[in-house]
Amino acid sequence: MSPPRRKGGKAAAFSRWSLRTGNSDEQSGRGGPGSGSALPGPPAAVCPLRPAAVGQAGGGAGRARRRSAGTWRPRGCCAGRCGCAGAAPPRGPARPPCHSASRRSAAPRCSAAARPASTPSTSGAAPTVSLIFRVWLALGLFLMRIITAQAISSLRGLQLLNGPCVADQGKLTARERILLLLDPDSFDEYDMFVEHRCTDFGMDSSKNKYPGDSVVTGRGRINGRLAYVFSQDFTVFGGSLSGAHAQKICKRNVLCSGVIPQISLIMGPCAGGAVYSPALTDFTFMVKDTSYLFITGPDVVKSVTNEDVTQEQLGGAKTHTTVSGVAHRAFENDIDALLNLREFFNYLPLSNRDPAPVCECHDPSDRLVPELDTIVPSESAKAYDMLDIIHSIVDEREFFEIMPMYARNIVVGFARMNGRTVGIVGNQPKVASGCLDINSSVKGARFVRFCDAFNIPLITFVDVPGFLPGTAQEYGGIIRHGAKLLFAFAEATVPKITVVTRKAYGGAYDVMSSKHLRGDVNYAWPTAEVAVMGAKGAVQIIFRGKEANAEEEYVEKFANPFPAAVRGFVDDIIQPSSTRTRICHDLDILASKSQSSPWKKHANIPL
Repeated sequence: MSPPRRKGGKAAAFSRWSLRTGNSDEQSGRGGPGSGSALPGPPAAVCPLRPAAVGQAGGGAGRARRRSAGTWRPRGCCAGRCGCAGAAPPRGPARPPCHSASRRSAAPRCSAAARPASTPSTSGAAPTVSLIFRVWLALGLFLMRIITAQAISSLRGLQLLNGPCVADQGKLTARERILLLLDPDSFDEYDMFVEHRCTDFGMDSSKNKYPGDSVVTGRGRINGRLAYVFSQDFTVFGGSLSGAHAQKICKRNVLCSGVIPQISLIMGPCAGGAVYSPALTDFTFMVKDTSYLFITGPDVVKSVTNEDVTQEQLGGAKTHTTVSGVAHRAFENDIDALLNLREFFNYLPLSNRDPAPVCECHDPSDRLVPELDTIVPSESAKAYDMLDIIHSIVDEREFFEIMPMYARNIVVGFARMNGRTVGIVGNQPKVASGCLDINSSVKGARFVRFCDAFNIPLITFVDVPGFLPGTAQEYGGIIRHGAKLLFAFAEATVPKITVVTRKAYGGAYDVMSSKHLRGDVNYAWPTAEVAVMGAKGAVQIIFRGKEANAEEEYVEKFANPFPAAVRGFVDDIIQPSSTRTRICHDLDILASKSQSSPWKKHANIPL
């Protein structure tokens, strides 16, 4: 793995050369001309008096023929030195065919027999100067090859280039990951020469000292925006944590929480106490089949609980993105993960003092979406996909979903409205009818609090029939966990816009950024139903089955948005096709929103 480009010093020269080479034998200077190596060919096969090529590049076959003839001849005009045509080219624009660069292939070839033993010079001291230049050029190239070969050999010995332990698994090295994530030539490395200070078990020997230890740290730019990165190197002691390693990356995860966005990308095994650093960051992404997160490994689990479990089952990407909720998303491979991370970074501000990022938008803010007028089925029990609504409303149908495989009854993610980053929260009627449960409440609350911490407006789409009933939810603490989502929306001071698409029942309606939780703008579609509960359940409780037409009467009276609009619970009943236009207009107005809260050391969210 090659070190990044640095300013000044021998390391800079080494890095410049190593970055130009690949992982083959060409890195050690064994690749000759035309072998694909970025380095010059071996000096033993090159005559020191060979002049530099004149004219266009290429002509490898011609060089071979001239070499086999026992003589070297420069490209272009021979100036009569080779004896071809018996004379030098005439002065002026006209030239004999053998000296024409455009007809070089048709020119007669020189041979050793045809060349005279000595040819008088016609240019005075020029041949002497040219000969000296050629000698110095050949010596310079020869020395450069030696230095480069030694540098690459040294770096390989220090395991700073690709090693078989990562190459065999198709994974990128620590530095390759950084170079792919950051903009070209933007990485400035910190603490490149720091070494561990362990002296036990022979660790103080020189063979166990690696410059930079097992982590690469520094700063760079992602799409022109500043970012600080560190990449743990599995090729050095398995990426294990030493005191020097910890000092390089320890920049206070907790104190930076809510101040700057923190993102973890797990691209290999991460076990024991090392898992808590990514657990403290805002977002954790993983790579399928190659990354693992667990406190104790399969061997320890086997010895303690007698369970047989693999690394993938215990802490793989599928486990943490679908079951535990520890990771927010998983990607196919290292390159896919890093490219998606670059895209994701564009949605985030650099700190809590910066506004939500605004990009150039080519999607009209006043665009109508006619398909939304018929997207909600007339039967209240029939499901539809909330993602279809989200994609239709946001800019360019681009939506970066967070935790798409976990707690799928709620949808959260980032999008843009008229170029401005927004956070999207929406119930998903296709999964559990959109009911809120423990996992969806925690998922939504975490996302809402992140958006509030970094000044990202919130847009909420509501279609929730209530909290999921059952003993499993009650025993698991649905009251406490549901209160997290309510608390998150209530304390948020960013612009909050809510659209009720269909059902908004009971306490679940209240939790989903209702007017009662300081919502700024609350809309309802004509299909909305804002009530304590559904008509069927309400009639059974009120009339105990004694009224035959009670359900129809209840539906006509309450299963519509007008009672809520009369009481001020919604600001307007809008046509679904105009939703994008209304939201973009409201975001422009709310851009200057400023709302303060009473002084407190910190809030006591029901964790």
